[in-house]
Amino acid sequence: MRLRFPQLAAHLGRGLAPVYLLAGDEPLQLRDGAQAIRDAAKAAGVSERLVLDQDAGFDWGRLAAVAENLSLFATRRLIELRIGTPRLGRDGAAALVDFCVRPPTDDRLLILAPHLERKEQKAAWVQAIDRAGVVLILWPLTGPALVDWLGRRLREAGFQPAAGVAELLADRAEGNMLAADQEIAKLALLHEPGPLAVADLLAAIGDSARFDPFALTAAAVAGERERVHRILAVLAADGTAEALILWALAREIRLLAALAFAHEQRRELAPIFAAQRVWEARQAELRRALARLPRAHLHHLLTRCADADACIKGVRVGDPWPLLAEIADELARGLPRRTAAVGL
Repeated sequence: MRLRFPQLAAHLGRGLAPVYLLAGDEPLQLRDGAQAIRDAAKAAGVSERLVLDQDAGFDWGRLAAVAENLSLFATRRLIELRIGTPRLGRDGAAALVDFCVRPPTDDRLLILAPHLERKEQKAAWVQAIDRAGVVLILWPLTGPALVDWLGRRLREAGFQPAAGVAELLADRAEGNMLAADQEIAKLALLHEPGPLAVADLLAAIGDSARFDPFALTAAAVAGERERVHRILAVLAADGTAEALILWALAREIRLLAALAFAHEQRRELAPIFAAQRVWEARQAELRRALARLPRAHLHHLLTRCADADACIKGVRVGDPWPLLAEIADELARGLPRRTAAVGL
């Protein structure tokens, strides 16, 4: 059976086929389609998932062996076969045809494959899957279909998009569905759910464009904790490298630590500003930040930066993102001083 991507959800609501083939170079539909099948299999009582990665040295006998051998705990299984090339060779084609002719009673097979040309779609193994299960050839959505999909995606994210919003988003993403989906994810961080006008989208897009590691450090130095976490969420959604964020935070903390030490020694701060090329507009902001950032606290933050660096490099086990969030938050929050920083 051949299906289009929008038909998959309704099909899965009626039950699972023995075998599925999802083929195409459109990563978002491939990801979402595979996850929808996994979720439907889990809901149907399939409790075990086995992943097979086909490469040049892949033994196609493994597929038959997995299908013939019962699970250790007699559970229903989803066998996920990830194909690297549509040209499977004689052994690969025969293995898939055999599976489709005699599919296991309890197991299900999900095949993820790259784009198949029209000639490749007529191969015997694809035709066998067509007869026994479901074939989805995934193509990027364009034109009105893309706009409709974006409208649904926006509504699923909790928005009520006004006329023109989905069209503007489609134009901004230039037809790239994955990029459009990432824009919606960022929009959910930048804008409250509910009505969404074109002006709201334009404001959020502009806001998002200004979110970079330097915007993060500026917000932290200004003590804007809520904005710090908002920027971090957008940077994470954008896939910004953790090392770049750490570099920007550590650079700012080292500068503040040098300024705090000079202030404790009753030295002028101007030479440090000159050496670090801090323009005049930022100098007042940094002076204000010192009022809530004692040198001991800044040294503590530098130690936390070293911990984050170890996580990023794999020397220490852990996710660096929570550490980066803590560092940025503590930089924004600071510590109260018993006496005001006079003369800054």
